[in-house]
Formats: sequence, C-alpha cells, structure tokens
Amino acid sequence: MPSMMGDPLYQADFNAHESITVADSSIGLTAGTYGQSRAAFLTLETAQIRWTVDGTTPTTTVGHVANPNDTLTLKSSNQIARFRAIRTGGTSGTLKVSYAR
Repeated sequence: MPSMMGDPLYQADFNAHESITVADSSIGLTAGTYGQSRAAFLTLETAQIRWTVDGTTPTTTVGHVANPNDTLTLKSSNQIARFRAIRTGGTSGTLKVSYAR
C-alpha cells in the first residue's frame, strides 16, 4: 500500500466539512463553509455526476465524469470556488467534502 505521508493533503489541517446533494441544477461548494480553505477532499456517493473547475457550467454531457466512490482533490482556493457539479441521470449524487487550510 502506498504511503500518504508525502501527500500535502494528508498533513493538512482540516477545518470544515459538508455534504452536498448534486441534483439536476449545477451546484457549487458552500462559500460560507469553505471560507479561506486552500484544499478540499471530495468523495462521491449514490450516483454519477459531471463536474468542472474552470468556470464553465457542467451539463449531463459536459464536464468530467465522477462515479460513486470516486474521490476528487481540489488543491487551491480557486478550484474550490469554481467547482461546479450536476447529476447525469435521474438520481442525485451526494458529495462528502472535507476542507483544509
């Protein structure tokens, strides 16, 4: 098993968390929760989504695909602020998010 000790996120000071329901309208992360966080670790539960971090709005056919149990790491405050997601099918996804300073 690879060691996580060299990963900066492993050594991060996690300061907040939230659960986001990803439905049929594009949604971002909650600014009042992430505040000044500089990294985020996300785990997808329930259903497939599409996501972006470049300022564009994802659709059911545009954006990166994430499937249940996939993880995403956002490594800057800009990526956190610009993250958007939408579900691809009829079932909403749930993102579990932990934020780090």
